[in-house]
Amino acid sequence: MQDAGLIVPSITPAEKLKAFFELTKPRIATLILIVAMATFFLASPGRFDIGRALLALIGTASLAAGIFALNHYLEREWDGLMRRTGKRPLPSNRLTASEAFWFGAVLSTVGLAVNFLLLNVVSGFVALFTLVSYLFVYTPLKRRTAYHTALGALSGATPPLLGWATATGTLPPDAWILFGVLFFWQFPHFLSIDLMYREDYERAGMLVLPVVDRTGWSVPIQIISALLFLFGVSVLPVVTGLAGSVYLVAAIVLGIVFLAAGIYTSVVNTKMAAKRLLRVSVLYLPLLFVFMLTNALGH
Repeated sequence: MQDAGLIVPSITPAEKLKAFFELTKPRIATLILIVAMATFFLASPGRFDIGRALLALIGTASLAAGIFALNHYLEREWDGLMRRTGKRPLPSNRLTASEAFWFGAVLSTVGLAVNFLLLNVVSGFVALFTLVSYLFVYTPLKRRTAYHTALGALSGATPPLLGWATATGTLPPDAWILFGVLFFWQFPHFLSIDLMYREDYERAGMLVLPVVDRTGWSVPIQIISALLFLFGVSVLPVVTGLAGSVYLVAAIVLGIVFLAAGIYTSVVNTKMAAKRLLRVSVLYLPLLFVFMLTNALGH
């Protein structure tokens, strides 16, 4: 892992720190933390343990940051071929590959250790599955099959499982329902990004669906079908008693807005529509969990 011949520009300590922070993909990491910690609170009503909550926060944050940093390391060559990623810390030579690797390795190890040793074995195995499936299944498959999104959605849907497991050491049906919410949410979210940067992905040899779909039907079908499944799964917490009527109204309204954005994007097929769908997806997820948590705590 030597960076032979690499000229690293001189940067200030503050710029270096910022570059390390960028490795953690802070925006998506924040979404993960919101979902995981909201699920932690949902799983432990009336018996909130501040110490366990802090451990869950540290374990989840370290794991997510570490996985994303290692993802930067693994994709550094491809990132350098795309406009949207060309300014990331490694393609721009603000950090070396070795720095990114060890940063990610240490954080990932901390995340796994906190879950296995300080929380429980169930959360530890969920954390391990997330790391292995994201880095060693999803990431390399981006250049081999357009179905990498479906496979990657498995690792991307684990934050609710991690949140519930850190709180209770169990994975009951409610945890898997929330897993389903995250699973189906990812299809319109990531396909909107794929549509926005189709030329970039094609240049880098990434087999995203908008690049390989010659019929023009696969992307709309996946977006709309995933949103319909998401709408159905999102109301199940009311059926199981995890949430109540306030959440039900919010889930229906948010689901209709999300579905409308997905249908519009599928019909007009423009980058502007895809960008709008991406914005709706980023708002949908935290709002859904905030309403769920607020409704549950209000019982």
